[in-house]
Amino acid sequence: PEIYTMILQKEINFILALDALKSVNRRNFNLDNSRRENTAEHSWQIVVFAQILFPYAKNKNQIDLLRVIRMLSIHDVVEIEAGDTFIFDENAMTGKYDRELAAAKKTFGILDEPLSSEFLNLWIEFEAEETHDAIFACAVDRIMPFLLNVYGSAESWTEAGIKTNQVENIVGKAVKRASDEMGEAFDILLKKALDEGKLLE
Repeated sequence: PEIYTMILQKEINFILALDALKSVNRRNFNLDNSRRENTAEHSWQIVVFAQILFPYAKNKNQIDLLRVIRMLSIHDVVEIEAGDTFIFDENAMTGKYDRELAAAKKTFGILDEPLSSEFLNLWIEFEAEETHDAIFACAVDRIMPFLLNVYGSAESWTEAGIKTNQVENIVGKAVKRASDEMGEAFDILLKKALDEGKLLE
């Protein structure tokens, strides 16, 4: 049993639980290819990137950037329990939502209401990709690993034999729903990756 109890104990317990994200390795490599990135690093990078890309978002007058930032900051917390699922691995993607929903309920459940439900509902909204906020957030989340592969060694693609149409269907569609400019950049960079042999036809 804990000897000390404080008014902020649940908040402290939650943020300490999130420290485990620093040890969740993703399939993607850092830009310098020295190692695979961890989920905490990915979450930080997309929170920053969302702020930079916001001017290019479709329907930006209907997007709440703070909600997007909140969504991106917590949506991968589920990986503490469920691990990172490689988006191009069809077998691993089976049952992913249910595994991650259970993990979300467990981890966000450390907190009291209303924050526990607020975080859970933001996570569910992100996964559904239906609101303007979620569509934009999802695009930022998808394009960041894409950029690291295009400008890095693309080892996470080449080791898995990823094909151009897979990247178009999973990344490109999400990006183009959110922004014309991001979609144009995606097409240019996809061709660059293909020309450099980082993707299969």
